[in-house]
This record gives sequence, C-alpha cells and structure tokens, in this order.
Amino acid sequence: MINSMKSAFEAKDRFVLSALILAVGIAVAGWFVNSGIEKMAFKDRAVLVKGLSTRDVQADYVVWPLDFCVRGNDISSLYSDLARIEQTARTFFMERGFKESEMTRGNISIDDNWASYYDRKPEFHYTLRTSLIISTADVERVIANQGCQSELLKKGVILQSYDWNTDFQYNGLPSLKPEMVQEATQNARAVAQKFAEDAQCRLGSIQQANQGQFTIESDNNQPWIKHVRVVTTVSYYLR
Repeated sequence: MINSMKSAFEAKDRFVLSALILAVGIAVAGWFVNSGIEKMAFKDRAVLVKGLSTRDVQADYVVWPLDFCVRGNDISSLYSDLARIEQTARTFFMERGFKESEMTRGNISIDDNWASYYDRKPEFHYTLRTSLIISTADVERVIANQGCQSELLKKGVILQSYDWNTDFQYNGLPSLKPEMVQEATQNARAVAQKFAEDAQCRLGSIQQANQGQFTIESDNNQPWIKHVRVVTTVSYYLR
C-alpha cells in the first residue's frame, strides 16, 4: 500500500516537472517569436537621406601650353625660325619669374600645305608648329601673366593658343576628403533627425551608408577656382 502511494506521488511529481518545463519552453519560444516580429517590423522602418558637403578651393598646379608656328618654303630656315621664337618666348617668361625647369618644348609638327589643296595653291609650302609648355605650382604667377600675347607680339612671337587651353588642376583632394565626408554625414543625420521628429519616431542606428563620388568642377569665369562636391547617402532605422 505504502509503495503504491509512493509511486503515485513520484508520477505526480514527474508530471508537474514536465508541465513546468513545457510551460517554460512555450514562454521562451513566445519571447523569441515576439522579438523576431519586432525586429522584422523594426527592420522595415527606415529613412533614406542625403548629405551634401562643398568646398571652393584654388588650383595648386597648372599646365599652360603656348603654341606658335612659322610658315615658309624652306624647311631648314623654318626650323631655325622656330628655335629662335621658342627661345625668345622662354627668355620672356624667365624674366617674369618662371624657372627654366618649369618649361619644356613640345613636339614639332610639319604640315605640307601643297600636298592637299583644292582651288588656290597656298603661298607657303610648309607650316611648322611647336609649343612651349609651362608646368608649375605657381598658379598665381600664371594667372598674372595670362593675356601677355600683345607683349610677346612686340618681340615677334605670335601665339596660336588662348588662355582656355590652360589646365588648372587641384591635387589636394586626399587631405580634404575626411573633413568633407564627416560634414556630409552630419548633414545627412540632421535631415534624418528632422524627419524622425516629424514622424514622431526616434532615430536609430545606421542601416546602410554610401560615401558617394567626389566631383571637382572648374568655375566658368575663373577656371583656377575649383568647386569640390560630395553627396553621401545614409539609411537610418526609425524606432
């Protein structure tokens, strides 16, 4: 009799323990399911914004090609004339503060004007062209000397190129990038924060971010001024 009652109590204890384990399991599973649903809903609530950062900087390097040519019928004389003109131009710019090392001569090209003409034979048989190329970090000096064609003309040098051929460059972008990316990201967050407030939400962490491409454009009127621009795209969670 006693053994039977003992067995009954043990069976009851096992049943209660099993029921308790089952209840705990259901509760834990329910928590995970609820958490997963909340996360899925949270995942779908996000805002995509853009942040802009711009800078106006001056070019730090310039390539200034100065083209000139001579025309005539004797090749040897034309080569001598071309060399004389180039040296005159070189001396002119050295007197204006440019260094010899900043000047290089371009290739010489020859046009045979009599080889292909339609109606009237040209007066000169040959045209020889070359250039004096000034490459320098002294951007201010180049700016100050643009428009010197009339003074060169007095020395017998006729330029065939114009100032729009000048290539103003900016090479300081690597040092500018971190500051601009930070500013663009801050601007994007400010926009997202305002959106969250208007939507009566709290701004969460970043879901996804894209730095964007940096662009450098020249000013239309002052090509030595460069407009640097970057747009970042950031997606934030909303709570």
